[in-house]
This record gives sequence, C-alpha cells and structure tokens, in this order.
Amino acid sequence: MTQRTQRIEDYALIGDLQTAALVGRNGSVDWLCLPRFDSAACFAALLGDENNGHWRIAPAEAGHTGQCSRRAYLDDSLVLETFWETRTGTVKVIDFMPQRDVAPDVVRIVEGVSGTVEISSVLRLRFDHGHVVPWMRRSDGHRVAVAGPDSAWLRSEPEVKTWGQDLSTRSSFTVDKGEKVAFVLTWHASHEPRPNLIDPYESLEQSLADWREWSARCRYRGPYRDAVMRSLITLKALTYAPTGGIVAAPTTSLPEEIGGIRNWDYRYCWLRDSTLTLEALLSAGYLEEAGHWRDWLLRAVAGDPADLQIMYGIAGERRLPESELPWLKGHFGSAPVRIGNAAVEQLQLDVYGEVVDSLYLARRAGLKSESHAWNIQLSLLGFLEQRWREPDEGLWEVRGPRRHFVHSKVMAWVAADRAVRTLEAEPTLRGDAERWRRMRDEVHAEVCEKGYDPVRNTFTQAYGSSELDAATLLIPRVGFLPADDPRVVGTVDAVRAELGQGGFVRRYSTDGATEDVDGLPGDEGTFLVCSFWMADALRLTGRVKEAREMFERLLTLRNDVGLLAEEYDPVSGRQLGNFPQAFSHIGLVATACAMEPDCGDEAG
Repeated sequence: MTQRTQRIEDYALIGDLQTAALVGRNGSVDWLCLPRFDSAACFAALLGDENNGHWRIAPAEAGHTGQCSRRAYLDDSLVLETFWETRTGTVKVIDFMPQRDVAPDVVRIVEGVSGTVEISSVLRLRFDHGHVVPWMRRSDGHRVAVAGPDSAWLRSEPEVKTWGQDLSTRSSFTVDKGEKVAFVLTWHASHEPRPNLIDPYESLEQSLADWREWSARCRYRGPYRDAVMRSLITLKALTYAPTGGIVAAPTTSLPEEIGGIRNWDYRYCWLRDSTLTLEALLSAGYLEEAGHWRDWLLRAVAGDPADLQIMYGIAGERRLPESELPWLKGHFGSAPVRIGNAAVEQLQLDVYGEVVDSLYLARRAGLKSESHAWNIQLSLLGFLEQRWREPDEGLWEVRGPRRHFVHSKVMAWVAADRAVRTLEAEPTLRGDAERWRRMRDEVHAEVCEKGYDPVRNTFTQAYGSSELDAATLLIPRVGFLPADDPRVVGTVDAVRAELGQGGFVRRYSTDGATEDVDGLPGDEGTFLVCSFWMADALRLTGRVKEAREMFERLLTLRNDVGLLAEEYDPVSGRQLGNFPQAFSHIGLVATACAMEPDCGDEAG
C-alpha cells in the first residue's frame, strides 16, 4: 500500500451532527469515526495508508491518485458534490450523512451528467483506528463487515455487483447521462440487529431541506456572507447533537509541523472556546445552538471547582487518557498518532474566566437563565480568588514548566469583572460585589506591573519573560484596558512585528528556545485564530483598513470548499493541524461580524 498524498486542505467535510467524515479530492473517504466523533476510526488512511481504511469512488480512468475536476457544497448545506470530467463523459458523486434517527449512514450517489463513464468503488473497512480487518460476508444481498463490537453494512443498487479482493470490497459499473447509482454504508453495534434501511434519495432531499431551513436563520447580511455561512455550517457540523457539545475538530494528530511530533487529539470540547463560541453563535442569530452549548458547559463544569478541567468529552466525560497508535505512520510521516489528550490534567487558570465570562454573556444575551448557574459561578470565583496568584500551563497547553502567564491572569480579572457587572445589573442576586472589585483591582495592578515591559512597550507572555504571546491581543477585547491605551497599541505592534510571519501571526515564538517555552521540539505554523485576533485588534486600535486587508488575506487561506485547519504555513502554502478547526471558524465569524456591525437583523 502507498502513503496517502493528499494534503489537509484537499479534504471536505460531511457529517450527521454526531460524527463526521473527510472526503478527499480523489473521491476517497479517508477519515471516519463511528458512531461518535471520539469513537475509533473505521477509515484511517488520513493518518496512514490505504490499508488503514478508506472508501474511494471515482472514474476508473482516474487511477490511484487522480483528482476531481471541481467540487462544492450544494447551497448552504453539508451535502458535497464532486464532479469528474473524463474522456467519455462527466459524472458527479454526491456525498452526505443524513441526520440519524438511530444508526449513522454514509450515502454516496453517483450520477451521470453527460456521456458514459466507467466507475470504480473500493471499500476497505478497518475498525479500531485502522487496525482490525473485519470478517466480510453476504446477507440479503448486502456486504456485512463484523469485528468485535462493530458491524457495517454496504448496500448498493441490485444491478451493481460487488466482490472481495485484497481484503477490500470492490465494484465496477458504468453510468449514462441521468442515471443514478446509490451506495449506503450503515454502522451498528454488532450485538444489535441491523437498523432499518434508509432510502438514499429521500434522505438526500430531507438533508438538503434540513440544512436550508437551518441556514435561513442566519442574521448576518454583510459582504462576507458566504464565508460566514460556511463557517457556521461547519460549527454546526462539529456539534454533538445529543448534548450540544462542540468538538474542537473531528480529527486527531493532523500535524502542526509536517514530520513533527506536535500531533494532538482534538475530538473533545475545550472550555477555552466557550466565550468565543457563544459570541459567534449569538452574533449570527443562533440562540438555540448557543443555549445548547451553554447547557453543555453547565453540566460539564458542575462539581468541585478544584476539579475543573480544560476540556471534556462530548457528553462531559472527564477521563481522556492519552495513548499512541504505533501501527499508524502519521499524516505524511508525522508521528506519533495519539488518541486521548494528556493536557486534560493541566492547570489552566484562564478557563475559570472563560466559564464565568460565557455564563455572563449568555445571561446578557437573554438566554433563559438556569437557577443554579449563578451558584456555579460563585463557586468558581471563590476557588479562583485563592489560586489566581499561582503559575499554570496557560492557554496554549504548554508541556514545559508552569509560568505566570499574562493571559491567565487577565482571564482571572475577567472572572472578577463579570461578577461585579452581574451583581450591578441584578442586585437581588446573592454575592459580594465589593469582594470581587477588590480582586479585580488587585489582579489588574499586578498584571500591569509584572506582565508589562515598559522598555519595549508591550505585554509579555509571562511575568519576567521577554517572549510575546498572541493571546495578549485579547486584552482590549475583554475590556482589561481600552483599545486606545498606549500599552495596548504597543502590544499589537510588538506582536505583529515579532510574531508575524508571511502576513499572519504565530501563537508565540518557537525559534531557538522552543523546548524552554512549551517543552516540545520542532516548529509550527501561523495560528489562524490568532491572526483573526490581530485583525480585530487592528480594527479596535483604529487601523480599520489594515484590519480589513488582513481579514481578507485570511479568507484566501480557505480551501476550495471554504474550510480552515488550525494553522497555516506561509512558506509551503499548506494548512496544518486538525481540520476543520472550530477555533479558526469561530474567529472568522466573530471578525466578520465585528467588521460589519450593522449587517445583522435586529435580535428577536
């Protein structure tokens, strides 16, 4: 088997609001976890090779690596159309995952556009992250794969013959203009009976109707409507519908450096994303989704505030043990491939501020208040009051020594500030506003004294450090200092000068002393959400033209179907990191809405 050659940006996303798949430009589904985002993958060629599982449907003449002619999502949906122009005609493949009633389905419909085209389908199911070859058999005209707890059924049109070859299921057929051939792959637990079969064509119409109805609720009406809508659809696709949790990405171990070890599992929900996620959903008019995310947040953080984690599973699970999968060679040889995330054990004090700020934002936006939400906030504040002076691992989950990260202290200020604002707005609530004012003032004074370099006129990454951190761009956004404060302007200029690369922004410097900063060797690309933060900071500091130019440069980094990974390498021109990345798309929506504040309808 050969190593996959598709880049991260060569993939498109389909999903059913409980899991998601990546479909390459060569017509191959190379990543799919079933039945949930965080389940084991049954297609893992993305992180290995074909023998680790994939499903390719393409014209026979396209060969092993042939790429499609063009592709796009149908309207404002998650239904993907891929077109192939051949010597004998044109064909399209429609890929989608209908929102499930019981079991997850992957539907692939081949439709002739012109002429006659010979099509080849090769399905290699490999359960347990590409490790387990299932036993294949026939049943009622279907191909059935079983291994341990997993079972999958492949169904196609009666006239399409399938056969086994090289531990794969294959078929070959021709389609004429107007002819359609559908395939449905259905997963279920092997100890349960096969779920009811869906009609692929009815499911297509229903999926399109569902997405059109959902997309019509978007309030944004500005000049970046297509980019905003695609980002919102992506965020919806990364939502685990049963709980409202939003995963950071549907993938694990896509590298931050090709060939490097900075490969992490992002199929979980991060508290650090909470405020920005709420802001993006609320600004675009998606109050229901914002409410579901808020409710997930309240369930996840319930309990002893000392046990607050930086991330949780999609249903609020706390145990996310990290391990490596040695049988997967990694995307373009970027090993190790990891599942689980050891950063769950870190102390990141900023998440207390994120949670309090999120619940404050939800209350201010008019989301129905939960009676216990304020008590949870008071509990978190009481813990933070005792611990904010301690060092931590910070926003970026460094695996080096703990430090007094400036961003963590600023978010402690945010927690106290939002408590004061809440009590001022609702004086009937239980709480001591003066107590939180004292904490707010103390944090503010310490950050301005210890986290600011007066010689360089910039806030630094940590107390006593000369390093910079793009997270300090959020200082005016959260209200710690006004945007016209010379220290804010100086920080924006310093970050742009020292962390800028190719017109975009890195999180922090990885030059020379990388392992001293985050405990890891190697490098990484520019961080896309930080680049959106820079556009926001430029706008806030009065440089609106530069802000818009930067935002529009960022839009050019989206792939052909409008998706963004976590990072971008301006040298090689490649997207890097897990894909598609919720944080990047959250940044896009927030910046677009801030650029055009009058482009939304009035809130209902």
